[in-house]
Amino acid sequence: MEEKKIKVEKKDQGKRIDKYLAAEFDDLSRAFIQKLIAEGKITVNGNLVDKSYRIDVGELLKIIVEAKESEIKAVEMELDIVYEDQDIIVINKNADRVVHPAPGHYNDTIVNAMLAHVDNLSAINGVKRPGIVHRLDKDTSGLLIVAKNDKSHKNLAQQFKKRSVEKYYYALIEGNLVYEKGKIDAPIGRDPNNRKKMAVRKHHSKNAVSRFKIIEEFKNHTLVEVKIETGRTHQIRVHFSYLDYPVVGDKKYGSKDELGAKRQLLHAKRLIITHPRTGEKMDFEAELKSDFKAILAELRKRK
Repeated sequence: MEEKKIKVEKKDQGKRIDKYLAAEFDDLSRAFIQKLIAEGKITVNGNLVDKSYRIDVGELLKIIVEAKESEIKAVEMELDIVYEDQDIIVINKNADRVVHPAPGHYNDTIVNAMLAHVDNLSAINGVKRPGIVHRLDKDTSGLLIVAKNDKSHKNLAQQFKKRSVEKYYYALIEGNLVYEKGKIDAPIGRDPNNRKKMAVRKHHSKNAVSRFKIIEEFKNHTLVEVKIETGRTHQIRVHFSYLDYPVVGDKKYGSKDELGAKRQLLHAKRLIITHPRTGEKMDFEAELKSDFKAILAELRKRK
């Protein structure tokens, strides 16, 4: 079972609850929200409502999403496994793969593939997200770690919560940076003009810090390594878009890509954790995917 909470802001006052929630949450369709309302899984200040209810400023909305075990199937898929032992499995995720089941994606996710690969995954988050301790956007490739038992899951979840996990990404951005390295310290919250996007904003936001350094420069493009100190939704994409250096292929955040990228060129390159059983520091790296490497090769020809 997963519980989502959201407080209504003044600008959203008077909106129909089903339309409002569909705009707020990318992973919930309007039809699915209406189904949850009918089942009594959505409340406003603790009270049941119907789908035509008009929300008011300051109201607290709670949404309970349950996934039945029958909804999750083991599906054989090719996995790029970087490391595996009795406690964890680390993969280099392809860019076209959703991490966990959600409306519209029940049988083609990393979780489906993991259930086919591993007899038992950690069930600490219920059957909807077995073993998942962190996530990557669908079109972001790279390192993803999955817990194979509850003890590992709890340990890793605490590491992510305490920000002791070191996470490094490679991003190809549009334009050429002035500085070889730097720190982006800009709070991120929901975009008030488009609720399916995030944005740098002063209010209704959480602190977000990204550190970057240039790996390679091209004509009008730059390959950067980014270490994120916080894990906000779309953090790297939002930060570089805010500086007017959008990630190549990221149309959602302003990319004017002329290189033919079919997704944002963002890759979780390196992940440093403490092993949940042995306490050993482990440093994983994942090779860039072929589409990312192909565009870099083309840029090198143009130098």
